[in-house]
Amino acid sequence: MSLQQKMSTNRTIDHCEAPNRVTYETLCWVIIGEFVLGLPLNLSVLYIFVFRFKFWKNKSIFLFNIVVADFLLVACLPFKAYHYHYGQRRSTNDKLCKTMFFMLFLNRGASIAFLITLSLDRYFNVVHLGRRNFVKVLKKSPLVSIIIWFLLLPLTIPTMVETFECCNSYGRKINTRLHNVTDTFREIVYFSQIIVPFVILVYCTVRIVNRLQRKTVGEKTKLRRAVFVVMSVIVVFSVCFLPSTVARAVLLSVRLKKEWEPAEYMVVQVYDSLMVLSYIDCLLDPLVYCFCNSGFKDAYISTFCPTFLRNRLLNTDFGLGTTTTATNTITTTPGMREIALPILAK
Repeated sequence: MSLQQKMSTNRTIDHCEAPNRVTYETLCWVIIGEFVLGLPLNLSVLYIFVFRFKFWKNKSIFLFNIVVADFLLVACLPFKAYHYHYGQRRSTNDKLCKTMFFMLFLNRGASIAFLITLSLDRYFNVVHLGRRNFVKVLKKSPLVSIIIWFLLLPLTIPTMVETFECCNSYGRKINTRLHNVTDTFREIVYFSQIIVPFVILVYCTVRIVNRLQRKTVGEKTKLRRAVFVVMSVIVVFSVCFLPSTVARAVLLSVRLKKEWEPAEYMVVQVYDSLMVLSYIDCLLDPLVYCFCNSGFKDAYISTFCPTFLRNRLLNTDFGLGTTTTATNTITTTPGMREIALPILAK
């Protein structure tokens, strides 16, 4: 009996077999590619943050937390690839399945929370310059980051209540009040984690750009850098989080209509493909690090880039309008040679 016949026969049973083995074999190799690229990249970023940049001294605790969140994602990728390779959309082991969901969505929630916090910091520094910036006060304390992680737990647990990956809700189980409340709450949490931060991000971007347009040429350097920061966060959102969110909304709509069931198999593949695309946030986040802190960028380039590229990249401001006046220095040691790097004005 085919998968479509199985689901048509008994809609109360959740089937997580891959609708198309070729599609999921391809996604398996995409995930492997993300893991192969993401693991060394994030290890190198972690090395710079801890041993070269010393994030706790350079007020970059929020950036370091994004690195930690990315490692949670990278650790899950081999398991995801394994299940896709064998034609399963998720693990058949219930405990492993829930652990995977918890790790993946904790990563997503943490990445979004700290990215939005960075954008708010730039917003208050630019639009409300001179006023008390509560974000700047918060980012000086490691305790605040710990509190954010604990606050994310209640928002992550709903993904473990019911089978999330297979979208087993609204028509795939007997419609009792408990199931409806559970499924509705889970979907509200899922969509609000994307929609609310994205609205905040767009608002911050518009206000910063308007502020930039009203400033004189001599005052635009800091504003231009702030625009690049929020724009880089928008890129991460637009590529990693928004497409899969739209696809899930479409999938839920299709599942609510029994007459649209044949279209579900195509929509499921699109949704899973866009979820795999969302995992590249572990590759795009270093872009945010470079735009947020030019000192980190210089430390990374001086440590890992070959000599013939190092000087060219260090002398390029990438449109950020950075200055070359040193106020403090950090020391990197590529090989056996020590180089004093300026911590540029932020």
